[in-house]
Amino acid sequence: MSVKIDALRRPLVQPRPTRCFASGPLRPLYSQRLPQRAVALFAIRTLVTDNKQTTPKTKQYSAIVVGAGASGIAVTGSLLDHLGHGSRIAWVDPDFLGGRINACYREVPSNTIAQTFLDYGKGFESFRRAAQAMSEPNGLTKLEALEPKSTCSLHHAGDMLQTLSDGLRRDERVSGLKGAVVKASWAKGLAEWAMTIQGKNSKSPTTHHLVAPLVVYCTGSHPATVKLPTPSTETPKNLGLDDVLKPSVLRTTLPKDRPVTVGVIGASHSAILVLRNLLDLARDSHPQLRVRWFTRHTELKYAQYMDGWILYDNTGLKGLAAEFGRQYLEGDQLAKSGAGEIITRVDCSGGAEQEKAAFLRELPQCDHIVQAVGFTRNELPEMEAEVEFDNTTGGFVDRATGQKVPGLFGAGIAFPEKVTDKAGNVEYAVGFFKFMKFLKRVVPSWVGIDQKPAK
Repeated sequence: MSVKIDALRRPLVQPRPTRCFASGPLRPLYSQRLPQRAVALFAIRTLVTDNKQTTPKTKQYSAIVVGAGASGIAVTGSLLDHLGHGSRIAWVDPDFLGGRINACYREVPSNTIAQTFLDYGKGFESFRRAAQAMSEPNGLTKLEALEPKSTCSLHHAGDMLQTLSDGLRRDERVSGLKGAVVKASWAKGLAEWAMTIQGKNSKSPTTHHLVAPLVVYCTGSHPATVKLPTPSTETPKNLGLDDVLKPSVLRTTLPKDRPVTVGVIGASHSAILVLRNLLDLARDSHPQLRVRWFTRHTELKYAQYMDGWILYDNTGLKGLAAEFGRQYLEGDQLAKSGAGEIITRVDCSGGAEQEKAAFLRELPQCDHIVQAVGFTRNELPEMEAEVEFDNTTGGFVDRATGQKVPGLFGAGIAFPEKVTDKAGNVEYAVGFFKFMKFLKRVVPSWVGIDQKPAK
């Protein structure tokens, strides 16, 4: 994807359990290892209705897709390929601007080569039609001009997402609705979902009432934060991970004319990129900037390219983050490279008590703190039953009854596929093409199409 999903790793400071409720804005989880079945809490209001009477404002659809980032775009494209020509898809998002990649991570170097982004961008027939509907040059044609085996800035991936989003919304079977889902309920008698969409216009918001037998949440995630064991009088100011991953914003956030110390918590992809940005800043325009790096790892974990597969594909460092780690942070490189003049490693290994002691000792020396400890799932629309996400099928199960929740599915960083590599390591697959691969396997079952066995 791109930005490495740290949601699969335990944070340096164990967070209190989080509960995802279906009300308000959508939220994600980078803070702790996802269980075998990621748990989300929903409220499913059961409506008993004997006849299919709807108000004039209620519109019937074949499916409703919530979210328009990389996974929402892929779900919409996949449904267009699998549903019949008479189908109609309601697609809901506040902006249709390519999701969090374009909103927050355009300046981030990807851990994915350009060819893999292109494989995603051309992976569905609907995607190819969408691209043809757009004028050139566009996000896909610009990607094609890059070195295919090299990584690239995520703004190239974001431009591709924008091209696909705009092209898909031109399809006559797609109704793009700018807004947010404020209510969702399962109409038992009708065997379909009823959703209320609040339009984005704050002065005169439009309310849409939709019904469909199939709903897919692609609602994404955002950086997690955890409570730190610091004295209440010495708590450093929090710097948002999104801002620190943008060099253009970071440059104007920290003072140039006085000493300032930034603490960085974490050791996975985003944490290493934060260290890289801070080191570049200190060497360029902020000579009084110093960094304390809190890590419980004595060695960094890298993706290892094997014969036809990748060990630690979803949890190991890749691309520029891996290069930076090896050159500046690994072993005695911190001292040899000169980066040690700016970055001080704070050892948080040895267990919870040693970690707590390190934080209590070192955090008061920091003016700011950056938590690169994962992402947490965005909140979902309000519903009323506790359900679990099934990371193998993309569906949900009612925890009380063990029964499948009809017509409700999830995809993307908030609801990733669980995979096991050839070495037996269990990870959660996050990335544009990985989302697509998962959807190609499960969407036929979502829409009731029997798949032929692979040859």
